[in-house]
Amino acid sequence: MGKTYERIDGRLRTFIEAQPVFFTATAPLAADGTVNLSPKGLTGSFAVLDELTVAYLDFAGSNAETIAHLRENGRITLMWCAFQGPPNIVRVHGRGEPVFRDDPRFGELLAHFPDIDPTQHGLRAIIVVTAELVRDTCGYGVPFMAYEEDRDLHGKRFAREDDASLSAYFSKKEHIASSLDGLPGLPLPLPPSTV
Repeated sequence: MGKTYERIDGRLRTFIEAQPVFFTATAPLAADGTVNLSPKGLTGSFAVLDELTVAYLDFAGSNAETIAHLRENGRITLMWCAFQGPPNIVRVHGRGEPVFRDDPRFGELLAHFPDIDPTQHGLRAIIVVTAELVRDTCGYGVPFMAYEEDRDLHGKRFAREDDASLSAYFSKKEHIASSLDGLPGLPLPLPPSTV
């Protein structure tokens, strides 16, 4: 039922770009470490950079598990499910890297996201993932669900923040500068943007 792909193109690319939500999974190296699984959304915050590279915008939130795990070991899996149309699940297994706002590559990467205003969401980093294994499976067990629209709560909450107030917000959160398992997370104070 499943198929392995050499690259992200054609029908596969069209499918993942059309999905309003995807999921990320990461874990620390420690056998007793906390596995993290996160939903991602917001229209315009995901991009296919080339046939083996994808990226998404990492916005303000109450933890930084994905960033911490990627800084430690780079392992990540992204997953998209078809909640409408023909059943399908696509997974990209690969190596990820958080590109922080003070990185010289940040501005060039940000240009791949023209359909979203990242200043409204407290942009922390851009997560870049290089695919090592791309597979799809049937998705027969995934239910039909209708996408209505993005929630506007995240933008309303973080649009009023600047770099200083975002850094203060992150500093107050227990699992931003370090993960649940004590790994280094988001560098604080928040680096100034290069753009």
